[in-house]
Amino acid sequence: MIDLDNRTDSEVNIELLERIAASLSDKEIELVLMDDLEMAELNEESRGIAKSTDVLSFPMMEMPGAPLGSIVISEGFVKHGAETFGHTEDDERALLLIHGLLHVLGYDHEVDNGEMRDKEHEVLQAFGLPESLIIRTEK
Repeated sequence: MIDLDNRTDSEVNIELLERIAASLSDKEIELVLMDDLEMAELNEESRGIAKSTDVLSFPMMEMPGAPLGSIVISEGFVKHGAETFGHTEDDERALLLIHGLLHVLGYDHEVDNGEMRDKEHEVLQAFGLPESLIIRTEK
């Protein structure tokens, strides 16, 4: 389900991430974990923004058997978010995965009427996870 490319030394609870991904899609997902420097380079290349970010999503073309898309997470943001909000790195990584995966599935909190926020909340409750990224940024 998840094709993990961990470019860091972080320990990853892949079972949790697999369960979350399976609850949203039955397609394969590429998950890349990288440091802030590599993420800053990717963010500049893909979005023209010369700084690191927490999560990037890249949907794939809809073809039979093709993966759903790629989600890239900055482990620097994982560590910082876990410390800042007082939960585990696994929880923070799961929040970022959910956020990225919802974007790959076509949700967009910047233009929708709360659909992404509602779906994110639903998934967080199902897995007993802390507040969503959307809720945190609205505070």
